[in-house]
Order: sequence, then structure tokens, then C-alpha cells
Amino acid sequence: MTTLSEAHQQFIEHLQGRSRANATILAYGKDIEQLVIYLGTLSKTSPGDVNLEDLQTFMDKLAKESYTAKSISRKTNSVKTFFKFLKSTKAITADPSGDLLHPKFKNKPPRILSKMEYRALRDAARADTRIFAIIELLLQTGVRIGELASLRVEDVNFTENSLHIPQAEGTVERTIPLNKAASEAVQKYLGIRPKSPSHTLFITKTGKPLLIRNIRTAIDRYFRIAGIKQAKVNDLRHTWVATQLEAGMSIVTIAKLAGHKRLTTTEKYLQFIQGQTNGPKVELEEL
Repeated sequence: MTTLSEAHQQFIEHLQGRSRANATILAYGKDIEQLVIYLGTLSKTSPGDVNLEDLQTFMDKLAKESYTAKSISRKTNSVKTFFKFLKSTKAITADPSGDLLHPKFKNKPPRILSKMEYRALRDAARADTRIFAIIELLLQTGVRIGELASLRVEDVNFTENSLHIPQAEGTVERTIPLNKAASEAVQKYLGIRPKSPSHTLFITKTGKPLLIRNIRTAIDRYFRIAGIKQAKVNDLRHTWVATQLEAGMSIVTIAKLAGHKRLTTTEKYLQFIQGQTNGPKVELEEL
């Protein structure tokens, strides 16, 4: 009989086999490890021993430990995915997580940088050619940080002034226009990019791919230097979407370029901007 610990490892291997992102696998793995440890305190070591009440008391315990509703909702999703996997492998006959409810919470409105803020960020990072190119790409194309970290040198087409975003987990393959500011910043970076067999666009001094956490840490540092408070890397993407909407770009076009799977995701930004939208504008606004 499979134990919960064994099922946990099988679940991770299942995610790896489906080529899920490393960050996703790590998050799921930690969430389920936390659950398995808790269930162990209840002397439950087999998947078949777990019931809905056990899972609910686990979530209640997290709430008492001051986990946010958003974090608990994510862990709820991890638990549901785990038990769905167990049922699909016939490790259990009934899924105890089926009626486990997500806690209610309100998403904070997106942080949209002002012109003064993103110009200050640029100025702060200008001497750092690599990070400056990264900031320009994030600001001028609206790509996700994970997408940026996965870019290859050949994804940048200077002849057609475009950026190719390959399809990956949770993302949509697409081609985004590359404006002059982003193009010049990337070309300048390529001029000093270390020689490496790696095709990854942004690499370390030793030629290894620059990790998401390293990119995030570097940009957070320049946020501090620029005096920009309560801002995160993803806010550069929020800023791009809001700027294009405010300039009159079609919602449908922005959704396509941003890789939003649902048009409603793009529409949510309308309440945070001023100005006309859905006009005849066909060119991207340069930040």
C-alpha cells in the first residue's frame, strides 16, 4: 500500500514528467509536504485514510497561523491537484478534496507605475547594461518575468523588430512588436554578453541562464535605489497593459500581445485608467 510520503514523491515525479515549471513543482511539493507532515500528527499515513474534515482542519490551522487567504487558496489548489492525481492513479477510490472550498479574498488592484517612477527606475539601472535591457523588455513588451527568463537569443528578431514568446506552461506562444527603446537596449546588452554555449538570452558572467529569482532581486534593488515604494517586478507588466489601454489600443490586441487567455483579464484594467480606449490606434505606446 502506498504511503502519503511515497505518494508525495510520485506526485512530484508526475509534475516533472508533464514538464511543469520548476517554480510550480517546488510550490506544489512544499504545500503537499506540509500537508503530509500535518496528517502524520493525526496518525494518518495512507492516502485512503484522509477525509474532508482532515483537509479542512489543516486549512483552519493555516489560517490560525496567520497565512493569508490568498496563500491558503493556493494551498487548497495544491491539495485538490494532489488528490486528483491520487484518484487518477487509483491510489484512492474517492477524492476527499472535492468539497474543499477556497477561502474568499479580494485581489489588490494592480500597481501601475507613473511616468516619473518608471523613468526613475530606468535612470537607476542605466549603468547596468544587462538589467537595463531586462527592464526595457518588461516595460516595452509586457512579458512575464518567467517568459523573459526563458527567452533565447534567437527569439529576438532585429530585422523584423519583434520578440517571439515560445509556448510554455501557463503561457501562450505569440510575437510582440519590439520598439526602438527595447531593441537598442537588447542590442547594447548583446554587445557585452559573455560568450556561452547557452542560447538563453540573459545569462550570468559565467555563462549560465539568469534565474527568475536573480532577476527579481536585481530589479527590486533598483526599485529601492530609484525610491519607488511598494512595487514589484510584475508591476512593470501591469504598467504596460494600462499604458496601452489608456493610449487607445484595442483590448483584443492587448490581450493577444499580453498572452491573456481571457479577455476579462485585460478588461479588469479599465477601471484603473483614464482616457479613451478601443480607438483606432494600431501602434504600441512607447514607455
